[in-house]
Amino acid sequence: MKNNKFIKSTLILIIGTFITRAMGFIIRILYTRVIGTEGISLYTLIMPTYSLIVTIAGFAMPITISKMVSKGNIRSKKIMSQSIYILLFINIITMLLIILFSDFIATTLLHESRVKILLIGATLSMPNMALACILKGYFFGKQRMLPNTISNVIEQSIRIIFIIFLLPYFVEKSVILGILSFLLINILTEGASILIFLFLLPKNVKLTLNDIKFDKSLVNNIFNDSIPLVSGKLIGSFGFFLEPIILSNVLLFVGYDSSFFLKEYGIFNGYSISLLMMPSFVITSLATAIIPEISKYYNQKNIKMVNKRIKECLLITLIFGIIFTIIIFMNRTYLLNLIYKTNDGANYIAALSIFFILYYLEAPISAILQALNYSKYTMKTTTIGVFIKLLLMFILSFLHIGLYSLVIAEAINIFYVVYKNYNKLKRIIRKYNYS
Repeated sequence: MKNNKFIKSTLILIIGTFITRAMGFIIRILYTRVIGTEGISLYTLIMPTYSLIVTIAGFAMPITISKMVSKGNIRSKKIMSQSIYILLFINIITMLLIILFSDFIATTLLHESRVKILLIGATLSMPNMALACILKGYFFGKQRMLPNTISNVIEQSIRIIFIIFLLPYFVEKSVILGILSFLLINILTEGASILIFLFLLPKNVKLTLNDIKFDKSLVNNIFNDSIPLVSGKLIGSFGFFLEPIILSNVLLFVGYDSSFFLKEYGIFNGYSISLLMMPSFVITSLATAIIPEISKYYNQKNIKMVNKRIKECLLITLIFGIIFTIIIFMNRTYLLNLIYKTNDGANYIAALSIFFILYYLEAPISAILQALNYSKYTMKTTTIGVFIKLLLMFILSFLHIGLYSLVIAEAINIFYVVYKNYNKLKRIIRKYNYS
């Protein structure tokens, strides 16, 4: 019975992930077309900061809470209520810091004063994000994946409706207003998710004064559990946050003007990387189906089946990765025109596409290592990879090769992370085969 529930939950999660990522793919195309190259350049400039905001807002609570709820030794209501204290504190501090330093980040670090209002707008959805993450964690812990799927679909539907019917009006007024309105719509989408989660909560899950009362011991336990889970994401997000800051300052120092950086960085992230990453939602969905199986057989000490599932997972990912890479490389100009109505970014795709065969393998290999209880190793690899990328980008930027300093640094980062994680996986498999 429990096994059937697990299989059903996994299938719902996989299908839901596929649907929401497919909708995200549509949103990216529509949004990029409406706001144009200038809008994309400004939007991609604040995306590293926004990515850091999203990571901090959730603080790995969906996974942390789901693990604690699934154990069943602490009341679910108490876990959720105490999680609010942690996220409330973290989010308020983060919001105040970003609002306080928004002018400094925009003008001094990014050299684009227009993004100040966008940075402030990006923080305003943090409280709703936090509450949605807590409720999501509860349903994950109860192995009820349908509420999360429903909320994600409704969120993405709201965004699509907004982009089609309202965004063109705001963009016509000003590009900044258009981007700001798209950021602020997150308040509505996250609010809709919260309402759906609350509606689908069991009737017996009602908070009492005893649940809301601050419990220092439980808060510490939740916080200590979330730290290892969020550390890797924080490192990656912080590295991404530093990327445009380092790149823009060095390029300006060696003689490039701010308009060159703004345009090329927007093209690289908004068109080239977006197109190269589009197949990842298909590959990740396919690989996700096998990951729970690996974890299950590993806990049962069935190494033969672990090996089999790992090979299946990596083979599927590799085959699809090669197919998608060839299609994108051979038709890059046509696809850019078809999807974004531009030729910009074809040169960056040509330089990076071969490395994206490895990039598609990165997430499945990392997930397999985590399923085998090697999450600390993946975090270490990610940290070193981010450091290598930023250092290389910094050094190469002095060679007057424009944004190719970022392209080369990105390629070497992908190669390093995949190479190290794959070698570690091989050693683990070899060890268990001989034990």
